[in-house]
Amino acid sequence: MKANTKFKNSVFSYLFSDPDILRELYCALKGVAIPKDVPVVINTIDDVLFMDQINDISFEIGGKLVVLIEHQSTINPNMALRLLMYIARVYEKTIGDRNIYSTKKIVIPQPEFFVLYNGVAPYPDEEILKLSDMFMNIENLGFEITSPVLELQVKVININEGKNDTIVQSCTLLAQYSALIGKVRELENSGSNRQEAIKKAVVFCRNHDILKGFLEKNASEVLNMLMVEWDWDEALAVRYEEGMEKGREEEKAESAVKFAKKMKARGLPLEEIAEDTGLSLEAVEQL
Repeated sequence: MKANTKFKNSVFSYLFSDPDILRELYCALKGVAIPKDVPVVINTIDDVLFMDQINDISFEIGGKLVVLIEHQSTINPNMALRLLMYIARVYEKTIGDRNIYSTKKIVIPQPEFFVLYNGVAPYPDEEILKLSDMFMNIENLGFEITSPVLELQVKVININEGKNDTIVQSCTLLAQYSALIGKVRELENSGSNRQEAIKKAVVFCRNHDILKGFLEKNASEVLNMLMVEWDWDEALAVRYEEGMEKGREEEKAESAVKFAKKMKARGLPLEEIAEDTGLSLEAVEQL
């Protein structure tokens, strides 16, 4: 397994890129046992970049198409719509050259959607997000549609340490991933800066047999990916402040510049930095 030096992977998607590991993860999420001879086929869309959309992992197992959205540090209320658009692209990829206009019915895998939440804000152990909750109110038309003709449900599962222990402990890699993220936050809260916290967490986990082999082989890549993930959360915060009072514009600009400097120091393409921060390409070049 080779790390993506442009950080299009997150640590989670990097870890869960093996069919046998995905089988174990799915069994943990569903509370079922699937035989090892049932094939798992990964069909993640490669051109969905980590910095543009938080990485998606999709795979087919036993005729069921599972779309797994990983590492959500904040819950996006538009997740069901985003998944609707994503699943259409996955179907387009899996169907390939088959003619959807032919008189013969095409059989497609059944979809299922998960979000694994590991943010710091309080969140229930589990919650269901529905596409229908986003539909506009049509009461002004004088009637009510009780059963939407289009629906998509997303199961959000809190994987923070101490949450959903049965699920987390049923998948060793998921438990260890949660422990790594938890250790980074613990060290940050105790006074370490972010870079120090990540480095110390990696050393701690290696010494305590948590993702030991993975961290020994990919220590530098993991450090870079985690820094990018944490910095990206800050960039999202800058974006979410758009439309606030003008008095906050200077603060947002400073945050964007700070984020751009960090990304530039990590060797990301200048065009990508400009797009993600909202700064001009000239401004990024001059940093």
